[in-house]
Amino acid sequence: MKMNGETMNFTFDDKQPIFQQVADIIEDDILNGTFRTDEQILSVAQFSQTFQINPATVVKGIGLLVNEGILYKKRGLGMYVSADAMEKIRMKRKERFSKKLLSDLLAEADKLALTTDEIIDMIKQLREE
Repeated sequence: MKMNGETMNFTFDDKQPIFQQVADIIEDDILNGTFRTDEQILSVAQFSQTFQINPATVVKGIGLLVNEGILYKKRGLGMYVSADAMEKIRMKRKERFSKKLLSDLLAEADKLALTTDEIIDMIKQLREE
């Protein structure tokens, strides 16, 4: 999702806190190249105005990324993307993918009595589409 001032058609969901979703949006923009190493991200004011959310919520989401070393602050200038941000995000999301998504997938597959080969075939078919 590009955060370049365009009107955003984004809806926050109720499954996780909005500040976490803010962090995820910024991470997505780092992963897709919208924000690169040592580039400045949107200010808190720009972000809160674009998404029409409380600035304190934005600060909390950005704070998560600062604590993880994904963003860093230049005093008086704003927040910037860390040199190893992309790798940190990928590692974090791979772990989340493995622990949450794959666990859920396997639990459902067990309920449906799907074999590993059937699951792999389904994944391959989806990749081809």
